[in-house]
Amino acid sequence: MKKVILLIVFFISMTALFAQTEKQDQPLKLGYVDSEVILAQLPEAIKAKSDLDALVQKWTKMADSMTTQLQTEYASYQKQAATMTPDKQKATQQSLVQQDQAIQTFKQQKFSQPNGEYFTKQDSLMAPVKAKVFKAIEEVAKAEGVNAQDDLTYKVLDRLKRGK
Repeated sequence: MKKVILLIVFFISMTALFAQTEKQDQPLKLGYVDSEVILAQLPEAIKAKSDLDALVQKWTKMADSMTTQLQTEYASYQKQAATMTPDKQKATQQSLVQQDQAIQTFKQQKFSQPNGEYFTKQDSLMAPVKAKVFKAIEEVAKAEGVNAQDDLTYKVLDRLKRGK
């Protein structure tokens, strides 16, 4: 997330560089923004992270429950395997393998990168937050004329919190 924001800030800075060199011969003025500070304090980002964490907790509980069920059935199989017929052993083993595969599939669907449900949900929850932050960065950079030593983090955060 931080890398994405830094890349966009870099892109905006480079766009500003080319725009400034065409307009005038003034030196390039760069500022920087600590996106972690902004995302840690911006209410919309905090809510999105909280919603995502709740979803992850729910999925983790489901995966843990499935794993516990598999372990219970495997322990039962180990106790009864000696008294089972070969066909029953084979059927039980296949059932255990299928359950294990179902657990792995569930985890992959939820948490695999980049197409897992976690990452798509993160993108959808954070997209409006990112758009708002980028807009505020552009507005602050334009208003401040951006100095090379300026940390614009708190100016951007202030603009976001004021809702402008």
